[in-house]
Amino acid sequence: MTKPLGLTCFCKVTFNKGTKRICENCNQECLATTYCEICVRNYLKAKFSNWTSGNVIIDNLIQECQMKTIVPYLIPEWISYNNLQNIKYLTKGGFSEIYTADWTNGNFIEWDSEGQQLKRFGSHYVVLKRLENVENANQNWIEEAKSHLNISNKWTEIVQCYGITQNPSNGDYMLVMNKLDIDLRKYLQQNHNQLTWKERIQITVYIIEALSSIHNENAIHRDLHSGNILFKTRFSISDLGFCGPADKPLKSIYGNLPYIAPEVIVGKE
Repeated sequence: MTKPLGLTCFCKVTFNKGTKRICENCNQECLATTYCEICVRNYLKAKFSNWTSGNVIIDNLIQECQMKTIVPYLIPEWISYNNLQNIKYLTKGGFSEIYTADWTNGNFIEWDSEGQQLKRFGSHYVVLKRLENVENANQNWIEEAKSHLNISNKWTEIVQCYGITQNPSNGDYMLVMNKLDIDLRKYLQQNHNQLTWKERIQITVYIIEALSSIHNENAIHRDLHSGNILFKTRFSISDLGFCGPADKPLKSIYGNLPYIAPEVIVGKE
């Protein structure tokens, strides 16, 4: 998926540093050069009354994330289930079921300065991660949704979460996420003999950059393994189900058993 924004512009808005300019439309100071992040946020805010998930917690979460919008193509939103077609079961991952679907209108991709509106990418393939009904869910569900929306809304090294939807037939909420091609384990199984040392080092760099993005949010992943490192045009980290604040570690044992250190399992660490 093409992302039209330059790296310099992205970094300026992400880190809130650099030369500001006065937007000719809203007359506010902005950092972005090819669009105005203030105009984008105002546009999204004006649309708040046009949608609702039916759940105040989810509505507030999405609205809060939209008001922190950095770039047009990283905006999470409430996604109508009617806009998801050809939904098919894919696999079970961790504590959730994974489905694939075609998102008919697709995610926001760029800001139209002349029309003062967001443009969409158009139909594309996505993954749906089903989670238990919010009304009966524990805090982990909400925390996972927060982690996905807040972190992938800011860092491209994390698999993008486009937003949340709800299956009207059973009330289950789902995260709508970017569909990548293959996980690290399968990638290495298929390409191990062909990989040069330069390519191996680059894979490591991708993983480090993604972890750094999570750590920049004062969070830790807590469940990192080869199944959560996914590839399309580059490697990205996914599955933030156990992700949380670095200064508030969980007291229980969590993660994928083959990747948990023995000293953690026996309670010595």
